[in-house]
Amino acid sequence: MDGQSAPNVKDLVSAEEWKARCDLAALYRLVYMHGWDDLFFTHISMRVPGPEEHFLLNPFGLLYEDVTASNLVKVDLEGNVLPPSTYGINPAGFTIHSAIHAARPDVKVALHLHSDAGVAVAAQKRGLLPVSQLAMNVYNDVSYHDYEGIALEADEKVRLVADLGDKNLMILNNHGTLSVGDHPFSAYVRIYLLERACKIQVMAQAGGELIECDQAMQDRVFGQSAEISTNDLFKEIGWAAILDRVRRQSPGFDV
Repeated sequence: MDGQSAPNVKDLVSAEEWKARCDLAALYRLVYMHGWDDLFFTHISMRVPGPEEHFLLNPFGLLYEDVTASNLVKVDLEGNVLPPSTYGINPAGFTIHSAIHAARPDVKVALHLHSDAGVAVAAQKRGLLPVSQLAMNVYNDVSYHDYEGIALEADEKVRLVADLGDKNLMILNNHGTLSVGDHPFSAYVRIYLLERACKIQVMAQAGGELIECDQAMQDRVFGQSAEISTNDLFKEIGWAAILDRVRRQSPGFDV
């Protein structure tokens, strides 16, 4: 499939849905720009504004650098592909993302990765360690989910959302990382901080004994940094800056 040949559906959807499509396509390009993509085996979803329980996913088999606003796939919570979509989706991606969107109405965006550093930390018994400021920015917001194989079984949804609870980040043991947010910037900045924290942890572990900060410091740093992903004005300003970067480095996502 060629992302440039996918139909532009701007005239067929609401202005609110088109904005969501552009934001989501930008997130896919960002993942590619960071080198976090795993061909087309991870997923980012965005809730479609409106009363229906619909959300957008990437077309299965399309590389992230080819994702555009027009070729994103719209589905319902039962996995039915809805017009104007013309592509299929990855069943494992649907399992994870449908579970989250059904259980967490506050979540507009869910972002799941299989990065090298994220999977490396997901393979460690203690998971993320409070050994860097980046880790403590998100440490209190991280949940864990035991590995159950490729996410194809519907009954895993119950355990997944129970493990996520009201947290906004998850380390899926032996699998990868996940973030959620009520705004594209919130989901992006959370996964950015978690992924960098994982990379730094793996690098630090190669250098010898680690210095771990205590709970009081973890709480202090988490409180100091909470506004990064929760302040509404900062979300808009930060996301506008990020979109400008995507337009410069990976143009064509918003068609």
